[in-house]
Amino acid sequence: MSTIDQQFIEYIVKSLVSNPDAVQIERRIDEKGVLLELTVDGEDLGRVIGKRGATAQSLRTLLRALGTKNDARYNLKIVDTSNGDNSASPVSEEPEETAPTNESDVVKNTRKELEDLDDLDI
Repeated sequence: MSTIDQQFIEYIVKSLVSNPDAVQIERRIDEKGVLLELTVDGEDLGRVIGKRGATAQSLRTLLRALGTKNDARYNLKIVDTSNGDNSASPVSEEPEETAPTNESDVVKNTRKELEDLDDLDI
């Protein structure tokens, strides 16, 4: 039997993806609160994460609102199973940074960092 938090996320995610039968949500309780591990089809991973992680952040915000109502702390972990070796790995929302090789790369990286700072909710 799934709980209200699992049903809530499952309903939203199944509405977003093209393969709703592949959506799985595993619930664990630990010292930090309730951890929901979301697994979707590899082709739908981009839809769940969204551009710059916006969709994933929205899901986490909705979970936070549900947690406020239920006096619980929720965490959402999106699991990437499409890496080919059948081992699940968590999805990183931040791209890996590389060292700039010339001045134009420095300018591009600085602009990107400024854009990321503009997106922060302070």
